[in-house]
Amino acid sequence: MHRIVILGAGTAGTLVANKLRSKYDRDDVGITIVDRDDDHHYQPGYLFLPFGTYTPEQIVRKRHAFLPDGVTLALSEIERVDAASNRVHLADGTVLGYDTLIIATGVQPRPEATPGGDGPEAGVSIHHFYDLEGAEALSEAIHGFRGGRVVIHISEMPIKCPVAPLEFTFLADSWMRKKKIRHKYEIVHVTPLDGAFTKPVASRELADALDHRDVKLETDFAVAEIDNEAKELVSFDDRRIPFDLLVTVPVNMGPDYIEASGPRCARCSASSPRPAVTSGDAG
Repeated sequence: MHRIVILGAGTAGTLVANKLRSKYDRDDVGITIVDRDDDHHYQPGYLFLPFGTYTPEQIVRKRHAFLPDGVTLALSEIERVDAASNRVHLADGTVLGYDTLIIATGVQPRPEATPGGDGPEAGVSIHHFYDLEGAEALSEAIHGFRGGRVVIHISEMPIKCPVAPLEFTFLADSWMRKKKIRHKYEIVHVTPLDGAFTKPVASRELADALDHRDVKLETDFAVAEIDNEAKELVSFDDRRIPFDLLVTVPVNMGPDYIEASGPRCARCSASSPRPAVTSGDAG
């Protein structure tokens, strides 16, 4: 029997598991999918939670409910991948052998990668929407905020869902206008790109849309640190952008087990006769 192991039971891993199970007979192919818990998060919902479009209960469902019969769900943290021997070591001591490995664990927000991004004062005025806990804290902060300078900031590229920061900016503007409180806020969109987006035509149109909504656009901003005491973003060329509420997109990094697995896993073991296949979480 050919053994397929999928690391990550988010959107990408779940889709792959369903497609493979429908394509191959159970007697010929065994499929195991691994994740740390049984909670499947609809990650695009994080973006809308601060504005009341979704509740946490609507965003989280049980992973096993989305998996077909004939797919084994293993619940554990991943410790490392031994690509030389085609084995995955789980934190609970389980070792899974594989013939094909599919990596779908996506990326994680790392606020600590930016100096000051997780400082002692960060929880007061610095927020993000890249996990459920962060989105819930941001929701509380927005509803308790009574006016001032809101800065939406991208730490560096690439990031998961590159359009999400712009979506949040437009959603925030729309929410404030519906509440008839837009006049109490200044909104600033800060990006390391040389325009509002990566593609020239989209960048031009989106910059016009931001300008039409009275959103200031700051480009080519390479953040060096977040000064919590002064409440300022500080760039490497010493530009400073003050904020009262900072919604930052932290540095996106892969999970720790990739590094722990060594360079062969990181290269997807291209020279192996039974290589691994990578897939990012589509969330």
